[in-house]
Amino acid sequence: MSAPPTPSSSSASPSSRPTVTEREARQVAEAAREQDWRKPSFAKELFLGRFRLDLLHPHPLPADQDVQRGEEFLAKLRDFCETKIDGAVIERDARIPDDVITGLKELGAFGMKIDTKYGGLGLTQVYYNKALALVGSANPAIGALLSAHQSIGVPQPLKMFGTQEQKDTFLPRCARTDISAFLLTEPDVGSDPARLATTAVRDGDDYVLDGVKLWTTNGVVADLLVVMARVPKPQKGEGGRDGKDVKDGKDGKGGITAFVVEAASEGITVENRNAFMGLRGLENGVTRFHRVRVPAANRIGPEGAGLKIALTTLNTGRLSLPAMCVGAGKWCLKIAREWSAVREQWGKPVALHEAVGSKISFIAATTFALEAVLDLSSQMADEDRNDIRIEAALAKLYGSEMACLMADELVQIRGGRGFETAASLEARGERAVPAEQLLRDLRINRIFEGSTEIMHLLIAREAVDAHLSVAGDLIDPDKTLSDKARAGAQAGVFYAKWLPKLVAGPGQLPRSYADFHPSGHPDLSSHLRYVERTARKLARSTFYAMSRWQGRMETKQGFLGRIVDIGAELFAMSAACVRAEHLRVKDDHGREAYQLADAFCRQSRIRVEELFGRLWSNTDDLDRKVVKGVLGGAYEWLEEGVVDPSGTGPWIAEAAPGPSRRENVRRAIG
Repeated sequence: MSAPPTPSSSSASPSSRPTVTEREARQVAEAAREQDWRKPSFAKELFLGRFRLDLLHPHPLPADQDVQRGEEFLAKLRDFCETKIDGAVIERDARIPDDVITGLKELGAFGMKIDTKYGGLGLTQVYYNKALALVGSANPAIGALLSAHQSIGVPQPLKMFGTQEQKDTFLPRCARTDISAFLLTEPDVGSDPARLATTAVRDGDDYVLDGVKLWTTNGVVADLLVVMARVPKPQKGEGGRDGKDVKDGKDGKGGITAFVVEAASEGITVENRNAFMGLRGLENGVTRFHRVRVPAANRIGPEGAGLKIALTTLNTGRLSLPAMCVGAGKWCLKIAREWSAVREQWGKPVALHEAVGSKISFIAATTFALEAVLDLSSQMADEDRNDIRIEAALAKLYGSEMACLMADELVQIRGGRGFETAASLEARGERAVPAEQLLRDLRINRIFEGSTEIMHLLIAREAVDAHLSVAGDLIDPDKTLSDKARAGAQAGVFYAKWLPKLVAGPGQLPRSYADFHPSGHPDLSSHLRYVERTARKLARSTFYAMSRWQGRMETKQGFLGRIVDIGAELFAMSAACVRAEHLRVKDDHGREAYQLADAFCRQSRIRVEELFGRLWSNTDDLDRKVVKGVLGGAYEWLEEGVVDPSGTGPWIAEAAPGPSRRENVRRAIG
């Protein structure tokens, strides 16, 4: 084939990386937010000091046919995991065998979330997550493969934003034969997409893509790609591109835009398969686009809607990570129980020593709570009656943090054997328990799909949305006095109604939530009263901070992170209590569920009180001074006495657009 023609000269050069200020970057992120709240949200209300237990309780339930379909698939998947997947081989070879991927395709695992009319299994979010927890326990890299394909790859954005023609074309392929990947990150662009450098320039009926994408999970083996690229904005006076009129805002707007791209297209080169401390089977790479032609029909949504599509897709897509964290917690509990019962120290099993027993209790109680959060959020996603954007984000944040803690505690419980690899244990005749591998594999979850720090900011922005809606102009330094006066009047009306409700509530009434204290069971009603009281305290703290810092509130990232962490604990406590009562009513280990919920809530309350203490008593200001000193070289003397084993290459690889000079390491499966 001949080289693609050069894009029309009316567009910007693909090598021009946009230069943006901090304010402009925030504006891009803000424009991509889903700003309307058309449905109720438990977590949003919680941050406003309103404990809406009615949005969670009674626990929502799946339809019988969904349960039957899901359980039938889980049985097949469990058999496949037990007979066809050897996690040790994947860890040793750093690759998922092709026959395993082919077998998963034949099983329908790549189409779990795709509607049956397109050849998928049509599983609910609840059962999709159960499947990810199961397959992720066999090997986390397989869980990442399936989740990147379905949660953020081609199927989910097309399901929500694709045309009927796009669904008919691509979804049957994704359900059975093709692997998809999501490409947003670039070598110099992470959580700041305003600086996205990959361009898509309109040329007739096509767009021409140029740029480099980093950390393309599934990108090494993908058949289809979702690519985020920046379409140059038309110059003033341009009525359209190539003589075409701009119609319905779908063409000619410019901005970050989403495309479905065939991975085998001319001009695409997978330049590297990346290797990591964990998830050794992950097919993650660096992908270069050089004059890649993509039909305009493959654009998802209008120009400029790419970030909104990505963020909306992640509202439920983020639930895949806590699903695998739940699976990890279950495995940690199993190994901790079996090992601690047979390993004796000073005349009794180590589990009976308090120092070890407290770790086991933490793992058991936290696993119960994480599963409660996951199942509740997933069922609410299936019913689509609540807005769960904050709940899903909290599940991802909380799940990824707590799973790492549980894995670390398991390694500690196992002692030296926890630090030893499974292969080494097996070689000297002991059970091959991959505890250290789990710790390595889970670590990425605190970074994947929004790092903990970014999740704190994202959730905090949603948590204070009501305040900014009524008082945003009041604290905006660029607004006029008349704008501020108008905002002040609106804020006065809102806070006159809202603040008095933060003084008292059912959390101060001894008989509130009495149905959570059935005879013979621990008293969970006291925990729900605590959640209600604490939610009001959390809202008061947020209001005080906004009054104190006003426009500087967004710079107080330590404070905002603690506010979010308190909200995450309160959400987890609520979910744990609701789940325990649900299991009691079902007569399904109800007594044990109540014990676990009680233990979790008591542990969580200690963490909450510590976080509240750190809201106002912390080293945030001092830390900022130390950081300035570090960056200014004031403490370079402290670095003396060591050698640096790092290489001498650049901190960030050169990613200028142009033809690839490297071998294409992409490999097709099947």
